[in-house]
Amino acid sequence: MDSQHWRAVIAAAQAGDRRALDELVEGWLPLVYNIVGRALNGHADVDDVVQETMLRAVGNLGSLRDPDSFRSWLVAIAMRQIRDRARRRTPDRLEEAAASDFAELTVLRLQLEGQRREVAEAVRWLDDEDRHLLSLWWLEVAGELTRRELAAAVGITRQHAAVRVQRMKERLETSRGIVRALDGACPDLREMTGRWNGRPDSVWRKRLARHLRGCGYCGGTREAVVPAERLLVGIALVPLPVGFTLSLALGGKTAAAATSAATSAGWSAKLLGALTKPAVAMTAGATIVAGGAYVVTQPPDAPPPRAAVTPTATPGSAPPRTFAPPAPAPTSSPAATKKADPYGTVVDAVDRAPDPNARSAALPRRPESGITSTGGPKAVMQHRGDRVTLTGRGYVLVRWQISPGSRPGALVMPSWTGLKGRLFHVASGGSRRMDDPLPGAPNGYATGMGGPGIGYAVLPPGTQQMWQNEYFYVDGTVTLTQNERGCDYGLIVFPTNRDAVVEDIGQGPPQGAIRYGLVRDTGTDSAPVPQYVTRATPADPATVPQRSRV
Repeated sequence: MDSQHWRAVIAAAQAGDRRALDELVEGWLPLVYNIVGRALNGHADVDDVVQETMLRAVGNLGSLRDPDSFRSWLVAIAMRQIRDRARRRTPDRLEEAAASDFAELTVLRLQLEGQRREVAEAVRWLDDEDRHLLSLWWLEVAGELTRRELAAAVGITRQHAAVRVQRMKERLETSRGIVRALDGACPDLREMTGRWNGRPDSVWRKRLARHLRGCGYCGGTREAVVPAERLLVGIALVPLPVGFTLSLALGGKTAAAATSAATSAGWSAKLLGALTKPAVAMTAGATIVAGGAYVVTQPPDAPPPRAAVTPTATPGSAPPRTFAPPAPAPTSSPAATKKADPYGTVVDAVDRAPDPNARSAALPRRPESGITSTGGPKAVMQHRGDRVTLTGRGYVLVRWQISPGSRPGALVMPSWTGLKGRLFHVASGGSRRMDDPLPGAPNGYATGMGGPGIGYAVLPPGTQQMWQNEYFYVDGTVTLTQNERGCDYGLIVFPTNRDAVVEDIGQGPPQGAIRYGLVRDTGTDSAPVPQYVTRATPADPATVPQRSRV
């Protein structure tokens, strides 16, 4: 960045120029987002830490004496917020799932391939302290930070920083070896990881590192390993997510309290005046909220707030449902009745598998004019990022093929994006759920999800168990994306019709029914929508919330 330009912008912002403040936030938000995102690996707290960092930077801008030190000052604020967040973490929050894995965002948004991709994926195996340091070193190598700024942000000398970086790089190289080995076909490693849940952690990193040191198969490499710093040179910042919003306010204070806080923080009179006017200054994807009121904004095409989620059902209980907050009951007529739940408020949820040989319920009839598919009559999606767009009105079959024998581990569900119109979960068929036993299964399989001999495909908590065949009804257009990461799986997508659905769910396999199908369509707007669906078109479809409301 042009240092002379930013000196002028910072000076103008300190003097109360709202446009300059707007430009300052817009220009430096991506750097803060990348530091925090990599340090926390995309944890759900990333947005909060980014917001708190920018809030503190704006709030203390008047105290910055040297505009040339703005970058190191801002990075130091970000690192303090990251450390504060780590101290606030309680034991019951240690296993919280990440909102979006930053390593995966790096790979997808920057379209990294080969060993660059390997480095990004190896980040998952680092401990928090190493990942915090790597978030800075990565940007140093990419030319966004200097070693002096890195050391200042961590609060150590440059000499100590050199030692810390070297140790972190050694553990990163070990993690790269683990990533390569897990992509290989070592039979001993496959047996060793049979009970691994697919989530990287320090315990498994040490186990796998010991295996690599003593394994001739995994220890060898088919290509020269390029040092990480050479791979990272020239890699750009990961762009902000689509729809990322930033709200900079004064902690919900009143305008009078905000004025007092800002004055004590050393803000100039002009900047204070700009921020205490009842106005909203928009930046690219960010919002500076003035007037002391805490306001969270959404882009115009953002979906409405998600519905509340009831607890996951336990075996033998009724399936949980998701509803929007009920509207106040009308009082004008004592005989008024409650309206049916509008479309999109009921999200497909975990249920109990029907008993073997229990016939399915009748399938409601919906209008059919046919479905066109960008993948043709049979779209095969075997790799992450494969997608198909479906348009029209009618039924679609999504056939699951899970291969834990090739690679077990955590399974990232496919997602439906860019929905225009309606999408229902109609029925499940194929004569079995993927977790049904497979009598006489070869090569260590026990069910369609794997077995003790090869490891298991692990679903995200609360995700509906899939059947071999899943049927959906489309009325409009929607894109289905394969988000494979961890466990190996594939999808085959066929446009179909109601008669074929009824035939599938109404009969078992030739050797006798294991399970008939399961009907989920109610024939009304209360039919469940898939768990992973959105009207938005995110840069990374794997980040679609599990219970997004449409």
